[in-house]
Amino acid sequence: MSLYVIGDPHLSLGVDKPMDIFQGWGNYVDKLKENWLQAISDDDTIVVAGDISWGMSMKEALPDFKFIDGLPGKKIFLKGNHDYWWETKTKSERFFTENGISTISILFNNAYEVEGKIVCGTRGWFYDAHDAQDVKVLNREVGRLRLSLNAAANLKGEPIVFLHYPPVFAGKECSEIFDVLLEYGIKKCYYGHLHGKRAASLAMVGGYKGVELKLISCDNTQFKPIRVV
Repeated sequence: MSLYVIGDPHLSLGVDKPMDIFQGWGNYVDKLKENWLQAISDDDTIVVAGDISWGMSMKEALPDFKFIDGLPGKKIFLKGNHDYWWETKTKSERFFTENGISTISILFNNAYEVEGKIVCGTRGWFYDAHDAQDVKVLNREVGRLRLSLNAAANLKGEPIVFLHYPPVFAGKECSEIFDVLLEYGIKKCYYGHLHGKRAASLAMVGGYKGVELKLISCDNTQFKPIRVV
């Protein structure tokens, strides 16, 4: 029984938004499925760290949900910037139940105990948020991260944070998010969002101010789930 993570599958089984037009994404759905089947069993849990489906509504995203539901393991979904289908935790999980989806849960102002660790997180936001709307969204994300970490305090285990946006990129820190990681003593943080060799080269991977950071977007893991514990 293990905990895994992967980010940014960008599935589009119900809409016309193919990712294989981009370099490195050829036949990506089959690659993802093959690697998932090789790594993950029904006893495992995997965090899917945002940009899950291109569907604009839960109905449009349903084929993608069913694809993931049909793969082994328990799944925990985290919101990405392209998850326009996203609803509240209650509405999402009601929709899953109504459509026979039984292995997917939502990480949204809450936390989950998995294999002696606590899964926490939120979407995050841009490190260079300056205008009023961006600052408003960033502050909301900081609040959501705090809610998740506070929920972790009621569970047993080490909290591990999963974000969609990188908390540090190109040497620049989203201090509002990162300060929360430091405040709560977080030692490990996984994030996605970044695609391609150029972005990956600017990603912060490794130790930073005592926090181990890891980029886990699909194309940067070769569409392979990454083991957390």
